[in-house]
Amino acid sequence: MKSIADYSTLYADDDIIVLNKRPGLLVAADRYDLDAPRLDKSAQKEFGEIFAVHRIDRDTSGIVVYARTQESQKSLSMQFENREVKKIYHCLVYGHPLWKDLHVDLKLMIDGDSRHRTVISRTHGKPSVTDFINLGSCGPYSWIEAHPLTGRTHQIRAHLQANGFSIVCDPLYSGNQHPVLLSDFKRKYNGDTLDERPLLSRLALHAYQITFRHPRSEKDISFTAPYPRDLEAVRKQLAKIFKVDPLGTGPQEKSPEI
Repeated sequence: MKSIADYSTLYADDDIIVLNKRPGLLVAADRYDLDAPRLDKSAQKEFGEIFAVHRIDRDTSGIVVYARTQESQKSLSMQFENREVKKIYHCLVYGHPLWKDLHVDLKLMIDGDSRHRTVISRTHGKPSVTDFINLGSCGPYSWIEAHPLTGRTHQIRAHLQANGFSIVCDPLYSGNQHPVLLSDFKRKYNGDTLDERPLLSRLALHAYQITFRHPRSEKDISFTAPYPRDLEAVRKQLAKIFKVDPLGTGPQEKSPEI
């Protein structure tokens, strides 16, 4: 797996590429910020012309799929439109949900306020559905697995907020911008808290896994994106102290045979 600054390549063939992107990159052009760093521009230097078939938020890390031909783009875009693609996200939230599973079916309106946030709107919103699983609590946080059945902008973040939870270090949907510090949850922290470097200081949301039908072979294929370094550091520390691990103990999934 080749790694560069903006992404690592999980899989590539003549029809598709599957990338694990770092946070802070747009997947494609954005009308609000024409000069923002973009994943597609970075990947084109290695792969040539590619075509976007879906998006994840700029601040979210994880899996992004691109088509390498117009035929593949049509096939993949239809799968996303018809909700045939299975997506799994992992996130770290503040607080402790009292539920194990949560089904959220609330209509969302994109760009619903002056901060361009997605808001709940029963009258003007579009149907939006997310299933959540509480993977376990650790200190002041909890790990949540999200299965978005629709693909609205900021869907996971808006649906969590509507149920009283916000993702750690979310600049839009949380009033708490305090970074994750080891001293916040490790009882016998021996370092200097004045000079302590955060384990994580950006949106703790990761596009973890995706399953779709390959546009040429028509076989179902699945890919898993390892956590980026900062989120992995948080996972290891929380798992060590609280014995709660969102990844369990199983091995990382390898690229499938097409």
